[in-house]
Amino acid sequence: MNTIESALVKCFNSAPEKKIIIAYSGGVDSQVLLVALATLKQREQLSNNIVVCHVNHGLSPNADSWQAFAQQQCDRYSLPLITRKLQLKKQPQQSLEAIARDARYQVLIQASIEPAFIVTGHHLNDQTETFLLALKRGSGLKGLSAMPENSVLAQHNLLRPLLSVSRDEILSYAQQHELSWIEDESNTDEHYDRNFLRHQIIPALSERWPSINKTIARSARHCFEAQQLLNELAEQDLTVCQTAPDKLSIVKLNSLSEARLKNLLRHFLANHQLLMPTGQQLAQICQQLNANNDKSPVIQLANCCLRRFQHELYLTHIYQDISSWQHTIDVDTLATEPSVSVALPDQLGAVSISTNSNTSNTDTTWQTAIKQPNVRQLVTIRFGHNNPTCLPEYRQHSRSLKKVLQELAIPPWQRKRLPFIFYDDELVAVVGHFVCQGYLADNADNDYFISWQSELSF
Repeated sequence: MNTIESALVKCFNSAPEKKIIIAYSGGVDSQVLLVALATLKQREQLSNNIVVCHVNHGLSPNADSWQAFAQQQCDRYSLPLITRKLQLKKQPQQSLEAIARDARYQVLIQASIEPAFIVTGHHLNDQTETFLLALKRGSGLKGLSAMPENSVLAQHNLLRPLLSVSRDEILSYAQQHELSWIEDESNTDEHYDRNFLRHQIIPALSERWPSINKTIARSARHCFEAQQLLNELAEQDLTVCQTAPDKLSIVKLNSLSEARLKNLLRHFLANHQLLMPTGQQLAQICQQLNANNDKSPVIQLANCCLRRFQHELYLTHIYQDISSWQHTIDVDTLATEPSVSVALPDQLGAVSISTNSNTSNTDTTWQTAIKQPNVRQLVTIRFGHNNPTCLPEYRQHSRSLKKVLQELAIPPWQRKRLPFIFYDDELVAVVGHFVCQGYLADNADNDYFISWQSELSF
């Protein structure tokens, strides 16, 4: 048994019942992977069920012929094929290559409901390229760890069983078995950094140092092990500093060294599947932790915000300005229908007004009862207000709405996202918090019942 087949048997012999999904492009790497696995299956040296998944990105004029080639190869080796044709669009601040990779992984994830092995043909030379690309970007240990042999991808395990096998060994296997494969024309385009490394840099390095691929792979493993230690440390710090899934204690954060604090912040964001901040952004976060107590600084990252309020650091979405949003309730509808539901903007959920009490409840639902309006009063839900004086149900004296919201220790950004119910221009209720005295339900048959299925935090 050759090196490639031995590596595959070793990889899968511990879980013979788990399905194997081959990420198949038709290039020499995935072609060797397909043929080697099919050969092992035919020899009964492998008992796993095998499925092939080919993604047609539509980026090359030859994409359809590559899909036809994938079908031919699967027919030849009696393997089932899953294909998906995509239409990709360039997104701001993201390369088309990254978009294609993410879309490909989504297709692979959806290839099986049950947990499976998703297997790629990445090899030793690919690992060198990935390491050097990370080095070029100025990555830390996580990036310099390059590609792991085994990682989690949704409900699946993403395996790269050929990472210790060189490209020369893969080509030798393909030639020995007289295989045919696809040559992607983009692989020669040195406009792409990976191709520039492959054709210009790595050959020169290998000529000077023939074992460079193996030594770089060893360095990547060292980085991976060091990153694992940092993750363990960050998890310990998170246990101490985290007060809620989306909140960290500033007092506890300030007890950490700067390097340890930055490590924890990266880990905290990674746990929420968010993009990593730049070094400059991390420095800004650390600085803002100790802003004056009367300040509520916010640092916007690529796809989230970190906001400080009192003694906690909050992770939030990037919010829209909804201050001018307003919706008028058709009160007449409640005479014929049991409830009216109003969808709120910016993923804030929905407010429902009904004439019947709804006893169902969840962790994210707030419910109360209020008096019905007079016949001619206009009922509106708003987010903006003119700071009216109000008397909440729990207070003995009136106070301005802004001061009441401050009393409730509601963070400033959340105060701008609270639905207010008005009868004409009279504040009736701050949904999620209180009803104003004078509008409290009196257990009459004509009370209104208000519920809010609010947004979910990170």
